[in-house]
Amino acid sequence: MARKKIEIMDTTLRDGEQTSGVSFSASEKLTIAKLLLEELKVDRIEIASARVSEGEFQAVKNVTNWASQAGYIDQVEVLTFVDKGVSIDWMIEAGAKVQNLLTKGSLNHLTHQLKKTPNQHFKEIEESINLAKEKAIKTNVYLEDWSNGMRNSKDYVFEFLAFLSTQPIKRIMLPDTLGVLTPAESFAFVSEIKSKYPHLHFDFHAHNDYDLGVSNALEALKAGADGLHLTINGMGERAGNAPMASTIAVINDFLPAVEVGVNEKVLYTVSKLVENFSGVMIPANKPIIGANVFTQTAGIHADGDNKKNLYFSDLLPERFGRTRKYALGKASGKANIQKNLQELGLQLNDEDLKKVTQRIIELGDKKQVVTKEDLPYIISDVLDRTYEEKVKVESYVLTHSKGLKPSTTVSITINGKNYEENASGDGQFDAFMNAIRTIFKNINFVLPNLIDYAVRIPPGSHSDALCETIITWKSPDKEFKTRGLDSDQTVSAIKATEKMLNIIIN
Repeated sequence: MARKKIEIMDTTLRDGEQTSGVSFSASEKLTIAKLLLEELKVDRIEIASARVSEGEFQAVKNVTNWASQAGYIDQVEVLTFVDKGVSIDWMIEAGAKVQNLLTKGSLNHLTHQLKKTPNQHFKEIEESINLAKEKAIKTNVYLEDWSNGMRNSKDYVFEFLAFLSTQPIKRIMLPDTLGVLTPAESFAFVSEIKSKYPHLHFDFHAHNDYDLGVSNALEALKAGADGLHLTINGMGERAGNAPMASTIAVINDFLPAVEVGVNEKVLYTVSKLVENFSGVMIPANKPIIGANVFTQTAGIHADGDNKKNLYFSDLLPERFGRTRKYALGKASGKANIQKNLQELGLQLNDEDLKKVTQRIIELGDKKQVVTKEDLPYIISDVLDRTYEEKVKVESYVLTHSKGLKPSTTVSITINGKNYEENASGDGQFDAFMNAIRTIFKNINFVLPNLIDYAVRIPPGSHSDALCETIITWKSPDKEFKTRGLDSDQTVSAIKATEKMLNIIIN
């Protein structure tokens, strides 16, 4: 059986730009338009509302100039109004060829906003459509608030559709303007319309106010809808529109009788570009495109993936140009860490792997995020213990108050004996070192001089996760370095110092 080809119209540059605080520049609109049509391969794009501003006019002109040369001009659409041809004149000047005419899809909107009768409204719509036809402009028609129209004034909606069925238009577009439909209603309403007008083309336009945008789009397609309106990252007014990435994945995986031409492989790339241009961040748990959605955190999942991909589904990251990751944290098991080590080309024996796992769990208990790039530093820190641990920093209190010198109280054990000292200094670590020097001076032990102190964040890590402190020490007979690793810079320096103390005692 032949699959039904569904048109995907992207309205990121029109409806998506109505996201609070978002305004794309002319060059950004052109870049996104090119990506949507050339790379993502959506069927159509809606790029602006007519008559908005001079800047919008120039942005539309830039897109239509490119689209005309590249052969996409009939796939570029502009929202217009029933305004005696003012929108059409604007479109012609801007170089656009397809209007999406905004009309009233509910009697409530018609009566209280336009204060007109259905016949008056239909007559003005007919004039707009004929004027567009005279000027070689193709027309699609939006039935604004159609969902409430079907709920509360169905006779009006079908009277409107009967009128539109006689008009020279290409598509009728059914928006759930306020995002109020349930999936059952979406199916029922579209089914009722398609059964009466099987040969007309109907687009379904979902909003996401109840987080039902994807479900409603799915049900509309099952009911026979011929096209969908989607936005990148689900951008749009209020809670936004049905999101492109999730909807396309759902169609491809759960509607075998339906075919869409969207290129899944570039969904993530386009989503990240729109994120950067719009300034609206993608939530980490956003399906398909979120930072965490292809990341396994629990060690048992990584173990299952090692044993016949037990935690894989059809939603494979490679479909969307992404890769599976295995998070490192307090829920990590050895399997998670082994997966990350494999990617880095590293191997550890069971004993060392156990030590590294324990260190990562400790960091996770502090709510620190550990990345794959942190692993070499953690391994170095954990396994860099070729000495017997004779010195242990048991506890310390670091204080820093405005107008007072930082001070430290330190408790350490040397060869099983405990020592405690308090000191102040120019900074917290300086105060710590002064206390340590006093303790070792009292046992007639001279510490090496600190000659260099460097702090760095492992590449790819986060500033709130790990930092590595490397301290260079110089004693009369040698110069050496020690490293400390922790989420806190001062603590990492203290750990590097503890290593130094063990090296000289041993």
